[in-house]
Amino acid sequence: MMLRATASLALLVTGIKLAYAQAAHETNALEQLSGSVRELTNRVSPAVVKIVVTGYATTDDASAHPVSLISRQRSSGSGVVVDKSGYIMTNAHVVQGAVKVQVLLAPSRSPGNPDPQQVRPAQTIDAHILGIDRESDLALLRVEAKALSFLRFGNSDNVRQGDVVLAIGSPMGLRNSVSMGVVSTPARAVSEETSILYIQTDASINPGNSGGALVDTSGALIGLNTFILTQSGGNEGIGFGIPSNVVRNVYRQLRQKGSVSRGTIGLVVQDINLPMAKGLALPVQSGVIVADVDRDGPAYLAGLKRQDVILTLNGKPVETARQFEAAIRQFPGGEKITIVVQRGESRLSMAPEVKEQSAPWDPLTSLVSPEKNLVPRLGILCIEIDKKVVEMLPDLRRQYGLIVAAKSPEGQAQFIDLQPGDIIHAMNGTHVAVLSSFRATIDAFQRGDAVVLQIERDGRFQYVAFEIE
Repeated sequence: MMLRATASLALLVTGIKLAYAQAAHETNALEQLSGSVRELTNRVSPAVVKIVVTGYATTDDASAHPVSLISRQRSSGSGVVVDKSGYIMTNAHVVQGAVKVQVLLAPSRSPGNPDPQQVRPAQTIDAHILGIDRESDLALLRVEAKALSFLRFGNSDNVRQGDVVLAIGSPMGLRNSVSMGVVSTPARAVSEETSILYIQTDASINPGNSGGALVDTSGALIGLNTFILTQSGGNEGIGFGIPSNVVRNVYRQLRQKGSVSRGTIGLVVQDINLPMAKGLALPVQSGVIVADVDRDGPAYLAGLKRQDVILTLNGKPVETARQFEAAIRQFPGGEKITIVVQRGESRLSMAPEVKEQSAPWDPLTSLVSPEKNLVPRLGILCIEIDKKVVEMLPDLRRQYGLIVAAKSPEGQAQFIDLQPGDIIHAMNGTHVAVLSSFRATIDAFQRGDAVVLQIERDGRFQYVAFEIE
């Protein structure tokens, strides 16, 4: 009996020791996780900035005034430093209509310098808008600062469902806030209006996070937080970021030339469904099929035909039409790509050369000359809308106004959210129809005067507000 009791006691003691060891191990693992997240946050957060925008907008106060009023407004968002010399990427909607843009830089320490006395304090500096791309909702800013902390671009094509991510930004104006979550899906199509496949995440994103960083566990930028789906106005775990490969492409083009061009090869593609596969006797039941080919376009010249099933693009599998279209648009004009297709029982490789997409207002360029169409103070070239122009653009909301045909490197337009294709219908509440009158009114403004343009963009009215410099 004594031996049996001793053995039982020994087993009990052993069990207790194992339980303590297990608890200590789990505690240690949690501490390691916490430490890893803390280290990652300390490393990447100095490269995420708060952006404060001041601008003018019209407000309707029918109870007090019978007319629209112009008021000065202030808003904030986030941005990511992508180059140590002061280049910052953010969302276009963050800086839209801006008169003044300021950036609040987070405190940072020089790389490799552990001395806490050498931390650069938080500071606010002015920023310039170098370029805006409405289609991707991205903008490039520049601040006069050197040796800034910055994030390197990751490869968003490698993002997978379930990957752990951090979202960093200024939600509700609360600078340098961090939340953690996972990638809900790496390529989410949200609407037919954009070809971008967004990274969806459940990391907490709220108003003010727009333009902030979505980083992976290595600290690489894999997305730019852009919007949320919500019924309450706050985070409900459905947030979306623009993939880093899209951000990097737009950044490089805006930095080099101030605008963004996109590629095309002249193909119309569709997703394959089961009835289509059966009816056309296709070799697969899902994937992407060529529905049409532009005559004399790059795809046609390379040999692609209707009913070709697209298998790969530059060696990567093609699963959806939206994925294929988004990828093609990222290529610059002149670049050759490789497309592998299944045609009947044959597998063929084609090499079309991407061409740059034409802007929808290109037919109007023949009507423009710098001598007569330039508004020097703003640095824009404008075309009066007449009968000839109305025939070219039959879907105009109003059949008068000035079309912004181009922006020049000089003038104030580089800091104003005016883009080629915008149509100016009114200025400070007065209709605009004659270029010479518009130019004279602009020249008569004094420095600091507020100007609000009513423009038509993509068939919708909106305001662009700024101060005369």
